[in-house]
Amino acid sequence: MTETSDSTSSQGQTRGIGALKNHLIAHKVDVGLWCTRLATMFFSIAYILPLIGNPTQSFYKALMANAATSALRLHQRQSSVPYTSFQEFVQQILQEDSAHYLIYSLIFLYSAPITIVLVPVFLFATLHGASYSLTLLDTLGQNSWWGARMLISFVELQSRNMLRMIAFNEIFLMPMLVLFIFSGQASLITPLVYMRFLSLRYSSRRNPYCRTMFHELRLALEHVASMQQCPAILRSLVYKAIQLVTRIGGQQ
Repeated sequence: MTETSDSTSSQGQTRGIGALKNHLIAHKVDVGLWCTRLATMFFSIAYILPLIGNPTQSFYKALMANAATSALRLHQRQSSVPYTSFQEFVQQILQEDSAHYLIYSLIFLYSAPITIVLVPVFLFATLHGASYSLTLLDTLGQNSWWGARMLISFVELQSRNMLRMIAFNEIFLMPMLVLFIFSGQASLITPLVYMRFLSLRYSSRRNPYCRTMFHELRLALEHVASMQQCPAILRSLVYKAIQLVTRIGGQQ
């Protein structure tokens, strides 16, 4: 009887406000990541729906919040990794997805606001923020905040579509940046630096969606080029574009 009551009281102590406070204290970096992701979501929405503050400032604040998230995540993943040389350090850093999006944020902090730029950072923040929100709700108790749990479940169900949308956005932002040069929204160097970012995304070890989208787009373009109705000029442009992207990306 005593063991049962002790077990019950022990289980009670693992859930609730007290447990949440202990979790927040014990996982400061994870909580910091959660906060910066919420900030990214908030400022992205504030830019699209300029009801609070200056939308231009909201754009840059969203990117800065995403940069903070990426820097924290990079520190979390690489803090315990030993390095034998500076070159190895750089190579390991550039293999991390968080480093890619730190570079991404820095690229567009020095350009005019472009709405499509916030799509990947907002979706990533939503996806990972929802995942950790569920952890916090579980700490409070299984039956807490059922409405929030439904929203989180919806996000998790759509995670594959969200990752595909992010990859699609990453790819199509490249030709758009070339066009933005003529409108003054991007400098000449922006597409060159972004091309490096895109090559890093293609070679990502943890996220294959960019490679998958490149492959699917290549198949779609080759199908269009192989059709009899396709003009010879368009067919030639398609194959030259595929060869150029293949050479730049180092694809087989």
